[in-house]
Amino acid sequence: MSEDNYEDESEGNLPSGPRHPMAARFRGYLPVVVDVETGGFNCATDALLEIAATTVGIDESGMLYAEHTQFFRVEPFAGANIEQAALEFTGIKLDHPLRMAVSEEHALNEIFRSLRKSLKANGCKRAILVGHNSSFDLGFLNAAVARCGIKRNPFHPFSSFDTATLAGLAYGQTVLARACQAAGIPFDGKEAHSARYDTEKTAELFCGIVNRWKEMGGWDEFDD
Repeated sequence: MSEDNYEDESEGNLPSGPRHPMAARFRGYLPVVVDVETGGFNCATDALLEIAATTVGIDESGMLYAEHTQFFRVEPFAGANIEQAALEFTGIKLDHPLRMAVSEEHALNEIFRSLRKSLKANGCKRAILVGHNSSFDLGFLNAAVARCGIKRNPFHPFSSFDTATLAGLAYGQTVLARACQAAGIPFDGKEAHSARYDTEKTAELFCGIVNRWKEMGGWDEFDD
């Protein structure tokens, strides 16, 4: 099924009349930056340990900015695989008394509830995941949604915006820390691999690339 067919069958047409600037900018999609920290690389078997989501806003001049971040530490689902190497890489301590983790279902429902309000406020029909190597984050998000049996997922199921690709185009860098450095965005390596920190830095990077493109002239606007 093509993306256009998916939109037509699941969402229908957008309302007639003037569109919110965000809806007009991305064809009815609301960019939402997501980062996950996990127990490995396999979204079907490995635990989701942290998830953060940052919404993106647009000002009167059409420039994007990082808006609001939600962050949850997540309890591994029953039977989840967790690689020790993954814990060492992220620095996550599952037995830390202040970890205060919640279930996958609680984390997703809270994020989705907030996103539906943002979608309505921006006149958008669906969220689109923005991530650094976005297929990884989208895969873990979709797997958690399926495990929890959540029926109303605001994210497009297969389309995403990948900041590794965008940063490779804009700055010749694909590693998040180096891309941020090239973009003039402060990046603390000691804070990296926290879902909240990486999400917020990815949001800055995404907004910066989109805004830089606009400042360079953007594109010829046309009706869908």
